[in-house]
Amino acid sequence: MKHLLASTCLAVGMLAFGGAASAAECGDVTIANMNWQSAEVLANVDKLILTEGYGCNADLIVGDTVPTITSMTEKGEPDIAPEGWVDLLPDVVNRGIEEGKLVGAAVALSDGAVQGWWMPKYIADAHPDIKTIDDVLKHPELFPDPEDSSKGAIYNGPQGWGGTVVTAQFFKAYDGEKAGFTLVDTGSAAGLDGSIAKAYERKQGWVGYYWAPTALLGKYEMVKVEHDVPLDMAEWKRCNTVADCADPKKNDWPKDKVQTLVTKEFADRAGGPVMDYLNTRAWTNDTVNKLMAWMTDNQASGEEGAKHFLSENEDLWTKWVSPEAAEKIKAAL
Repeated sequence: MKHLLASTCLAVGMLAFGGAASAAECGDVTIANMNWQSAEVLANVDKLILTEGYGCNADLIVGDTVPTITSMTEKGEPDIAPEGWVDLLPDVVNRGIEEGKLVGAAVALSDGAVQGWWMPKYIADAHPDIKTIDDVLKHPELFPDPEDSSKGAIYNGPQGWGGTVVTAQFFKAYDGEKAGFTLVDTGSAAGLDGSIAKAYERKQGWVGYYWAPTALLGKYEMVKVEHDVPLDMAEWKRCNTVADCADPKKNDWPKDKVQTLVTKEFADRAGGPVMDYLNTRAWTNDTVNKLMAWMTDNQASGEEGAKHFLSENEDLWTKWVSPEAAEKIKAAL
C-alpha cells in the first residue's frame, strides 16, 4: 500500500511538473479582443485552445484594428491579434514584419472578407440567368423600389461607410439610373439589416450592399452578385473609392486579407506547438456566419460562442491542434 501511494504521488507530481513546464514555456499571453462579433469569438477560441490545450496563461484585452496593430509594432503588445484586417494598415504591417517585430501567422479567414452586392438565394435559384450586376440591372421588376414599384432599387449602406461610397460609384459606373433603378439610402446599419430581413421574410426581391462574415448572412442565405470585369486596383484607388470622382469605371471588389498577427517576441518564446496552431487555425465565411447567427439568436457572449463552436465542430478544430492538445481541450469542454 505504501509503495502504491508513493507511486501515485510520484505520478501526480510528474504530471503537475509537466503542466507547469508547459505553462512556463508558453507563459503569459495577451490576446486582442476586437470589438466586433467575428473577432470576439475567434479571440475566445484562441484563449480556450491556448489555455486548455497548451498550458498558456492567456488573457483577453480590449483591442481594435489600428491601435492594436500599431501597438504590437511599436510596443510589442498585445502578443496576438487573431483577426487582423491587414489591408487597412499595409504600411504598418509590412514595416513590422520587415523590422522583425511582427510575424504573420495563418490567414484567419481562409476565403477572405467579402464585400459587394448580394441578392437572396431564392431569387438566384428562380432566375439562374441573373449572375452579374449587368444581369441584375436588366430586371428592375424583380427588385422593386419600395417607393416606386415601376423602378428597381439598389440598397446602399449608411453614410460614412467605405462600402457605401463604392456602391454609389458602382451605381454610376454601371448606369444604374439609366437602367431604371434608384439608389436607396438605408440610413443606418439597422436600416440596411431590416430591409434584408423584411424582403427575405416576404420572399421579395432585394439587391444591395453587404459583407461577410456577418450574423445576418448566417441567418439569411444570400448570393453575391458577380462582376463581369476583372479587378483593377489602380482604378479602384483612383475612382471607385473616391466619392467625388465623376467618371468611375466598372470594376470588381477586392477581398480583404484577414490574418492573425503575432509579435516576434512571443513567436520566439512560445515555440513550435503553439505557433503550429496559430499558423494553421483558419475558418471560412460560411462557418463564421453560422456561428455568429447562433450567437445573435442566443444572445451569446464571445466565450459562449467559442465553447459552442468547439463543441459542435470537433472535426474542424482538431485539425488545427496536436492530438495531445485535442484530448485536453475535449476534457475541458
